[in-house]
Amino acid sequence: MTEEMVPVSLDDPMTFECSPGVSCFNQCCRDLNQFLMPYDIIRLKNNLGLSSGSFLNQYTLSHFGPESGFPVVTLKFDSGSDLACPFVTNRGCSVYPDRPASCRMYPVARAISRSRETGEVAEYFALVEEPHCRGFGIKEGQTVGQWLAGQDVVLHNQMNDKLMELISLKNRLMPGELEQGLAEKFYLACYDMDAFKREVFAGNLLEGFSVPDAFLDKAGKDETVLLDLGIAWLKFVLFGVEYDEHGQKTKEL
Repeated sequence: MTEEMVPVSLDDPMTFECSPGVSCFNQCCRDLNQFLMPYDIIRLKNNLGLSSGSFLNQYTLSHFGPESGFPVVTLKFDSGSDLACPFVTNRGCSVYPDRPASCRMYPVARAISRSRETGEVAEYFALVEEPHCRGFGIKEGQTVGQWLAGQDVVLHNQMNDKLMELISLKNRLMPGELEQGLAEKFYLACYDMDAFKREVFAGNLLEGFSVPDAFLDKAGKDETVLLDLGIAWLKFVLFGVEYDEHGQKTKEL
């Protein structure tokens, strides 16, 4: 048997629960191709009290997409324990408050489309029904939307959507593989946030890129704003376009 994708809306009922009382508890935390998004890494490295560089070296693998050239970061699983997630324990997830977006969403999958005319984002959802999962049919009286609200995934989705917009722009405006130097800048600004912050405030990384003082000040205090700054800087580096902290185009070179 293989997994099934069942389209759903936020108002559809969702009879699902994941808890230690479910027979398959922790089985979905093994042998995965677990992609990490930039905001995932911010939350995880702070949970563990690590710098982004230390977290990336210790817990992740990275490679460059064969067609896009974009860096891809995945979680490094423990080969000595059935490819288990390094954060899973017999009692569950040890970093649960800061678990990645894909863990929060499971077994719901989310896709988006953005209107080129209005910029409005449309969301689409599906239930991922895998043979090993025994959580379905257990808890009644909730909708897909209510279940997602309980997973505290809104900020993750907002931050991830900004990255996907950048990737979509690149694929549309610069098709083909990204050259290595630009890919390294992408990795720095999106994944190695502590190194990016040092380069921003102690180096000349932003030379030629006009940043409002208020935006820069906020970026020094809030890592979600720092990630916004990184994405805005990458749009400038890749496309020669400057954006403010709200994602609005301010200047085209």
